[in-house]
Amino acid sequence: MMFKHWPPLNVLRGFEAAARLGSFHQAAQELHLTQSAISQQIRSLEELLGQPLFHRQGRSVALTDAGQDLLETTQQVLLQLAVGIQRLEQYRKPNQLVLNTSTTIARLWLLPRLADLHRQHPGIDLWLFTSDDTPNMAEQTIDISLRWGLAPQAECRHQPLLADRLLPVASPTVLAQPAQERTTLHGEREMDWHHWTLKGGDDLHLQTQGLNFSDPGLLQDAASAGLGVALASELLSRDARRQGGLLPLSSHRVAGPNWNMLIHQESEGSPQCRAVSQWLQQQFAAEAATRGKDATL
Repeated sequence: MMFKHWPPLNVLRGFEAAARLGSFHQAAQELHLTQSAISQQIRSLEELLGQPLFHRQGRSVALTDAGQDLLETTQQVLLQLAVGIQRLEQYRKPNQLVLNTSTTIARLWLLPRLADLHRQHPGIDLWLFTSDDTPNMAEQTIDISLRWGLAPQAECRHQPLLADRLLPVASPTVLAQPAQERTTLHGEREMDWHHWTLKGGDDLHLQTQGLNFSDPGLLQDAASAGLGVALASELLSRDARRQGGLLPLSSHRVAGPNWNMLIHQESEGSPQCRAVSQWLQQQFAAEAATRGKDATL
């Protein structure tokens, strides 16, 4: 049965209160209405539905079977609505900033550095929004996007940060194996070993077959887990190499993906956006400064 007119929200609230409390009088007190107003709401709802919802017994009321059924539905709807409205508060936080990046960059590069950002700017309410697909900054609520290979977009300032480099890595247990016994871990695009060869990388005597990964983060995790030799991002693998979980097979590096930042023009003037974008630029300036030392890791 479809209704041309749905019950008004205030009528459903009146019904829910009366049904829960078992009294029109108490429902009126809770909602700051008169008892006659609650009675009128219930009558209008019963007329709309074409059946009684309460048994009237003097000053007390009891639900009919139909009323009990409607109460369960109404409470679920009102609860869901209340939760949804409360959730909207996150979009009104005055110091909030939405930073978009990929799950791989967030986990392997950004997360280990978030404590420093929070220490320097404790007042910023950071919302880290991760996605595998490049965001549409004109349609999505995003202040800053940090990713590999970000192309310019309308209504945004495009900021190149650093050209990454790639190197072959493996766990100490894999490096202890003879070269002919090492499993080759293959990635996509820049992380494919054909890229290493075309850019003049060393001949590492790798096997053609092996394990294949579309996600560069999983590719690096597989190398850390001792599954084989991978071509990894210099920046994303730096922490693992410093900790000794991954070791380079060569001091040679080849060109990798470019790190870029997009800043929405409507957000650029806010103190939070300026602070985070400057912090990101400082982080990448520090990454570039350590590049000479990195070849020894």
